[in-house]
Amino acid sequence: MLLAVDVGNTNLTLGVYRGNEWIADWRLKTDTSQSVDGWGVLFRNLFLLADLNISEVSGVIISSVVPRLDSSLAQMSRHYLNARPLFVTAAIDTGITIRTDHPTEVGADRIVNSAAAFTRFGGPCISVDFGTAITFDCVSAAGEYLGGAICPGIGISSEALFRKTAQLPQIDVREPDKVIGTNTVAMLQSGLYYGTVGMVDSILDRILAVLGKNTKLVATGGQAGAICPGSRYIKEIQENLTLEGLRLIWERNAPVSSG
Repeated sequence: MLLAVDVGNTNLTLGVYRGNEWIADWRLKTDTSQSVDGWGVLFRNLFLLADLNISEVSGVIISSVVPRLDSSLAQMSRHYLNARPLFVTAAIDTGITIRTDHPTEVGADRIVNSAAAFTRFGGPCISVDFGTAITFDCVSAAGEYLGGAICPGIGISSEALFRKTAQLPQIDVREPDKVIGTNTVAMLQSGLYYGTVGMVDSILDRILAVLGKNTKLVATGGQAGAICPGSRYIKEIQENLTLEGLRLIWERNAPVSSG
């Protein structure tokens, strides 16, 4: 079995792949204080609850944008899973070529999403990840990662309003019943929802003008399901896009990493 781990600033996502399918996945809160043994116990408990034998894990691949956790996760993998983890970087074989000014600055999650989108849909393509930040990642028809854009995520925007204003409540962001709110919560929902949709579509307007009208679009991330129905462009949502990208990259690198 392959264990894929995506470490984000807000959430940590795990997936287990066996044979030809994902058989389990979990979404946890990212905990930068977690110890090696803490991770080991947590992962073992998750496997037990899913009626899976953790000793069957033969490979581990990790994409991380939280460097503080890399060491503890690597040690956990070696001590509890008896597996040397493969960390995703711009230096390994991902199936795409990084063409940015500074390839080492590209986040591992963005590389993984781009590799998955290009493999699944071909190029040119854009993957939009609705996570802590909203990221736009562009791949050419030739499989070149060209770069993209980074915007504040909807959670960050909501939290900023809540913290910086004395009388505005914190809310769950969803599509409002009407654009003109008639109470504070409805006004906040309208502003955050349509503001985010407008920002996303405005950026896509400009990117598509460069890449062309035949560009494929795919979205992923925790807020994709809430925001994308309002978009004029995004029709495809892949919840496990990042996990699938990790699997694809593992298959390209497993023979090398196992040595």
